[in-house]
Amino acid sequence: MTGGSLFSSRGSSPSHHSSHVSPSSTPPRAAAHHTFSDTMMEENIDHAESIVRKWDLDAHNHEKFSPLFADDRREAKRFLEAVSGLQSAMHYYVKLSSSSQNLVRAQNLMQIAIKRLEKEFYVILSANRRNLDSESVSGMFSRASTRSTISDYYEDEISEEEESTTPPRTPPRTPPRGGNSPSDAERALDVAMADLKSIAECMIASGYARECVNIYKLIRKSIVDEALYYLGVEKLNHSQMQKMEWNVLEPKIKNWLHAVKIAVKTLFHGERILCDIVFSSSEKIAESCFTEISRDAALNLFSFPENFGKSKKILSPEKMFRALDLYESISDLWPEIESIFSHESLSAVRSEAVAALVKLGEAVRIMLDQFEAAIQKDSSKTPTGGAVHPLTRYVMNYLVFLCDYSGALSDILADWPVNAKTPLPESYFASPTSGGGEDPSAAAITARLAWLILVLLCKLDGKAVLYNDVALSYLFLANNLNYVVSKVQNSNLGLLMGLEWIWKTRSKVNRYVANYERMGWSKVISSLPEDPTAEIPLEEARECFRRFNLAFEEAYKKQTSWVIPDPKLRDEVKISLAKMIAPGYRAFYQKHRGKYAREAGVAPIVRYAPEDLDNYLSDLFFGSKTSSYEAYPGSSVSSSHSR
Repeated sequence: MTGGSLFSSRGSSPSHHSSHVSPSSTPPRAAAHHTFSDTMMEENIDHAESIVRKWDLDAHNHEKFSPLFADDRREAKRFLEAVSGLQSAMHYYVKLSSSSQNLVRAQNLMQIAIKRLEKEFYVILSANRRNLDSESVSGMFSRASTRSTISDYYEDEISEEEESTTPPRTPPRTPPRGGNSPSDAERALDVAMADLKSIAECMIASGYARECVNIYKLIRKSIVDEALYYLGVEKLNHSQMQKMEWNVLEPKIKNWLHAVKIAVKTLFHGERILCDIVFSSSEKIAESCFTEISRDAALNLFSFPENFGKSKKILSPEKMFRALDLYESISDLWPEIESIFSHESLSAVRSEAVAALVKLGEAVRIMLDQFEAAIQKDSSKTPTGGAVHPLTRYVMNYLVFLCDYSGALSDILADWPVNAKTPLPESYFASPTSGGGEDPSAAAITARLAWLILVLLCKLDGKAVLYNDVALSYLFLANNLNYVVSKVQNSNLGLLMGLEWIWKTRSKVNRYVANYERMGWSKVISSLPEDPTAEIPLEEARECFRRFNLAFEEAYKKQTSWVIPDPKLRDEVKISLAKMIAPGYRAFYQKHRGKYAREAGVAPIVRYAPEDLDNYLSDLFFGSKTSSYEAYPGSSVSSSHSR
């Protein structure tokens, strides 16, 4: 009788009847059935013994170890069937008598068989460390299909082998993947997983799950720990972090950002898949095994960002971007974290990842407060010439970089509205686009950024009054607000602040420019009569030329050191000034220039031709103390300064 036919009859054992009927009173039909079962179980044991003894480790301990699962797939299957047959026989005899000789014999054979399977399981795991690496496993199998694919494939492969007349000496074929031929590594991976799965199923069914799991955990846990070590994942508490110099801690953060993606997407993902495949016969065992392998390593992995968030002593605005990097990495990986560590026994890992997000969010809020306070406390001097203040550049570049983290910031700021202690209405600092039916989290980040810009502008207002010249104060405000608008308009800040905010702020720049022009050039413009073409007395015309010369030279001399860094704004201001000054002067010049002849040794009454004014104005706002024109220009009426 073959092994297969023996196993097909094991479910028909009537042993539960024999325990209630004495031998002397056993009906003839039941007695015959009992005798048949005895015979079948003895044959099971005999058949198993012939196979198990052949592979007895103790009987061949002087020989080089020869793996049972190395080549002949049919021999491996027969061994597993023999173990299953022994298990059936033991169940049968234990109900009859715990002292049955056949029971003792079956138990002894089972011990030999399990010892062999433990060795085989260990060897397969050890020898295939490279083939069973997490990257290969996670890359080749999806979580949704791991429960049945390998099992079904392995059974089909063995069935095909049994139909062959020649025992196969090569690994089973790999299931086709998209029509491409599998590589040797893929074939070896398939074979190793199928063998591990079949051994695990056999040992679990035989009551040796613990022995199987212990071997698996011993090897796979060391692989996980070793992988994280080579990824550079360190166990640092927040006290250790706080004592580190930033130039030491920052590289560790960068390393963690690289490591966490590999750890989650490849290492833990692959280990979860492998556990699910090998222990597919028991979801509970698969869960327990993966938990033991991964929990401590995962907790250590996610404790790093949490401890950074806790380390308040090292928090400062310049470290905010690293905190946001850490937050984003966990947030982006959250779907995988939730799926891979979905077991209830791994809830601590999910909680640790959430705790890291919470602490990092708190850290970002602290650093935003620090950033706002730093703006308000800035005591640096105003730049000469009304240039863009370094504070303005720093703040706006900082805010532009923050926009790269708009997703993370929206999450962090969603329930942290701006509670500004200011007499100004909310509409003054909230973006016009932040209301309505938009995403509340997007509105939160918009309002926060708008408020920080307002804090900056208020600080600049205070710095503007430090200039002794009111016109220069307005030019300073125009330059800085223009820089703010340009930064918003030419970055992702524009998407958050909205077109209406940009338009309103741009019009404020224009008002500052108009105030500068009015305060800086009012004496020049008022030195000419309202109607420059009207007939006036010779002496009055002479006085007008004299006042114009003095006013223009004074304004020009003072403003040669003033600056407008933005070329577009600089050209706009020059054109505007030329339109304000040149037409009136040209009309007055053409009406009265012929009345004054130059006298030897006397400064001319008419010092400038209209073209000279354009040339002098075009030379302004580059911030140079010495112009290409003299501080007190021309002594002759000519256009010699034309460029």
